[in-house]
Amino acid sequence: MNLASLLETWGDTQVLAAAGALVGLLFGLTAQRTRFCTRAAVIESCQGRLGPRFAVWWLGFSACLLGVQSLVMLGGLQPQTSRFMAPIGSISGAVIGGLLFGAGMIMTRGCAGRLLVLSASGNLRAVVAALVFAVTVQASIAGWLAPSRQAMVSWWQIDGGPGRDLLQITGIGPMGGLLLAALAFTSGLYFFVKTHPQRSALGLGSIAVGLAVAAGWGLTQAIAGQSFEAVQIQSISFSSATAEFLMRILSTGTAPRFAFDAGLLPATLVGSLAGALLGREFKWQSFQAENKLGHYLTGAVLMGLGAVMAGGCTVGAGMTGGSVFSLTAWLTLLAIWLGACLSWRVHQRMGWPV
Repeated sequence: MNLASLLETWGDTQVLAAAGALVGLLFGLTAQRTRFCTRAAVIESCQGRLGPRFAVWWLGFSACLLGVQSLVMLGGLQPQTSRFMAPIGSISGAVIGGLLFGAGMIMTRGCAGRLLVLSASGNLRAVVAALVFAVTVQASIAGWLAPSRQAMVSWWQIDGGPGRDLLQITGIGPMGGLLLAALAFTSGLYFFVKTHPQRSALGLGSIAVGLAVAAGWGLTQAIAGQSFEAVQIQSISFSSATAEFLMRILSTGTAPRFAFDAGLLPATLVGSLAGALLGREFKWQSFQAENKLGHYLTGAVLMGLGAVMAGGCTVGAGMTGGSVFSLTAWLTLLAIWLGACLSWRVHQRMGWPV
C-alpha cells in the first residue's frame, strides 16, 4: 500500500500522527541508549575539553545535517515552505529565548528532549520539570506570559524567505550546504572514533538520533506532496508537542486536531521506556537533599518561555531548524550554548550542584 492509498484510507491526520509516532519511537529509543544530551556536551565544552559526551552529540548533530541536506538535494524536502524560513522571524526572540533556554537547561539538568527521555526512565525530577515546562510553553503561547513574549520578539524582526536562509545569505546554495554537512559528518565520525574506540553500536545509535530528524522532515514533506489538504512540513520539536499533549489531557475539546506532534511525544516516551528497560536502567528517582526543587522549577520556566520565543528547543530549533540552515535557528543554538555556559559558571561560582 502506497502513501496515497494510506491517506485515502486513514486520512491526513491519522497518517501524520503515525509518522510522528515512528519518528518519536526512533528518537526516544536511540536518545536513551546513547545518552544523547546537549547539556552534557555544553558542560564539557565549558570545562575546556571536547570529551565523549560532546562526541556523541556532534556525531548525532552532523548526521542530522547530512541527512537533511541530502534530502534537499534529492528533492525530498523543500525547506523554504517551513516555519523556519517562510514566515517573519525574530532575531531578538532567537537570541533572548536561546539565552533563557540555555540557562534553564543547566538548572533542570536536561533540555526538553532529555527531560522526556529521563521521565520515561523513572526520573520523577524530570517529570516535574517537564510538566512545568509544558505549562510555561502554553502560558507563553496564549497565557499570561504571552504579552511579554510578544514584546521581546517584536524588538528585532526579519522578513521571511531568503532573509532567513543562511545558504542564500552566504551565496553557497544547496550544494554548499551539502558539502558543509558532509565535512561536519566526517569530523563527527573522526572525533567519535577517537574518543570512543571500538564502540560502533554507540556510534550507530548517535547517527540514528540525527537521522530521526531527517526522517521527520522527509515523511511530512512526502505527505504534504500527496495530500489535498494543507500540511505543515516539520520534524521533531518538543516545545509545541508538550503543550499540545498537556492540552489533550486537560481538555480534548480545545486541543488541536491530530497531526505529527500528536504521535511524536507519546511515542518518544514509549521509545525511551523501551530503551531503559532493554538496558535495565529504569529506576524510580525522586528529589534528594542535594536536588534543589527551586532550581528545577525556575529552570523549567526559563526553558518554556525561551523555547516559545526562540521557536524551538535544542532539538526543535537547534537540530530541526539548524539542519535546514535557518538563520534564526542557528542563532538560537548559539545563544543556548552561551546561556548554558554562563549558567554553568554561575553554578560553579556559587557552589550549586550541576
